[in-house]
Amino acid sequence: MELTLDRLTKQFGARIAVDRVSAMLSPGVTGLLGANGAGKTTLMRMVCDVLRPTSGQVLLGGRDALSMGDEYRALLGYLPQDFGYYPDFSALEFMRYMATLKGFSSRDGRARSVQLLDEVGLADDARRKVKTFSGGMKQRLGIAQAMLNDPAILVLDEPTAGLDPKERVRFRNLIAGFAQNKIVILSTHIVSDVEFIASRILVMREGGFIMDGTPEQVISQAAGKVWECHVEAHLAEEMSARMPVANVRYAADGHAVVRVVADASPMEGAQAVEPTLEDLYLLAFRDAGIR
Repeated sequence: MELTLDRLTKQFGARIAVDRVSAMLSPGVTGLLGANGAGKTTLMRMVCDVLRPTSGQVLLGGRDALSMGDEYRALLGYLPQDFGYYPDFSALEFMRYMATLKGFSSRDGRARSVQLLDEVGLADDARRKVKTFSGGMKQRLGIAQAMLNDPAILVLDEPTAGLDPKERVRFRNLIAGFAQNKIVILSTHIVSDVEFIASRILVMREGGFIMDGTPEQVISQAAGKVWECHVEAHLAEEMSARMPVANVRYAADGHAVVRVVADASPMEGAQAVEPTLEDLYLLAFRDAGIR
């Protein structure tokens, strides 16, 4: 099964939010990286048939998704950036309600809800009202509801917002296992969300794809553009103000190691080092701000 984006475009008045993007997506995790405002959410809303494209198509197995209607939507799982919930429902009640909307019988809906709440670490909180949940707990509930119908296509828009580091690891492991025979699109501006689980990365900027490939292929585009500079500690802040600095590591002897992303050596004595996905992200958006 393949999901094809064919010259997909969305225009709001004079502003083009998504500009003729094309890609063919296969089972596995595709990470969609981009700064806020790059067009990621608009693109994902079109993939999920929440927003109609100005032009272009979404095709599933060669069939137009819009013409498939409910048949296509039944194959989808979607977690938007701000998913809606009923605050006075318990987590289990909310899951069973969503299961009913997706056509589950009462018995099957309850069993599936209990299973997923356990998988996302909410089994002990299943009878607590959602309004008492932390932001991270609500996000895990959102992930659970998106997976209710065992979707063939799972679309996750900034899914780890509000999760602590331990929860992020749990989420990544959950998605990696789920994606073995599913198409998963994970949109984020947080590099670590996709660094270890994505088999393919699309980098989006100003409504279009500017990079596409495996993590290794994408990272290779930053080769020869990442430098480490050993400087006196008081110079590190000055460097951060005038060049794209990925990281500063201070030493006890009053010196610092400054990691800089730049096309050429930023100073005498700088050493070229192996790039990471975070370096690549900084390179792609160095003049757009880091958000």
